[in-house]
Amino acid sequence: MMDGVAIDPSGTPSNEAKPRRARRTRMTGAERRQQLLEIGRTLFAAKGFEGTSVEEIAAKAGVSKPVVYEHFGGKEGLYAVVVDREMRRLLDGVTSSLTAGHPRELLEQAAFALLDYIEEYTDGFRILVRDSPIPQSTGSFASLISDIATQVEDILGREFKSRGFDPKLAPLYAQALVGMVALTGQWWLDVRRPKKAEVAAHLVNLSWHGLDGLEQKPHLIGRRKA
Repeated sequence: MMDGVAIDPSGTPSNEAKPRRARRTRMTGAERRQQLLEIGRTLFAAKGFEGTSVEEIAAKAGVSKPVVYEHFGGKEGLYAVVVDREMRRLLDGVTSSLTAGHPRELLEQAAFALLDYIEEYTDGFRILVRDSPIPQSTGSFASLISDIATQVEDILGREFKSRGFDPKLAPLYAQALVGMVALTGQWWLDVRRPKKAEVAAHLVNLSWHGLDGLEQKPHLIGRRKA
């Protein structure tokens, strides 16, 4: 033996001393699809649809372009799936958050749900607020806001009826309220000031009291404070 290397009788290092190459783990089809979705999501958020190429997606994943086409049929298909997943995630988050009985707290919960999504899934929100370049896309940010407004519409309708207002106006107010929160969310996406709880408080302050009844220092009435 020489310097830790085994030598056979002929003077040639034996095969046992040769370093073994680590085997690469092959991804399953589902794992590869998920990997491509995550890479596409990151690139679409940073560069937009037009600025992202199939070549770049494939390179980031360490695969050839045909693999991307095999899973999604092209960049358009990948983008559509990414958008659909983000829309569902946001809509589910808003819907599941509406659990309180008091209408004002329900507004707080809806505002927090959108701000939570922006904070936790920033890339997804950046993709949603861009204009979709695909005519046959699975949806748009405007249609998503309309879906969320439908959830709020039922709440407002009950509140209007109990206060003697015309419940037929609930859809109009629902669109106005949800649109206000969504546009504020787009602004807050980049500035991140003031803090999330304060943004939620001011949104509810405006929507609940109206301009004539604004509280000087709005506060949250629910258990959640941040």
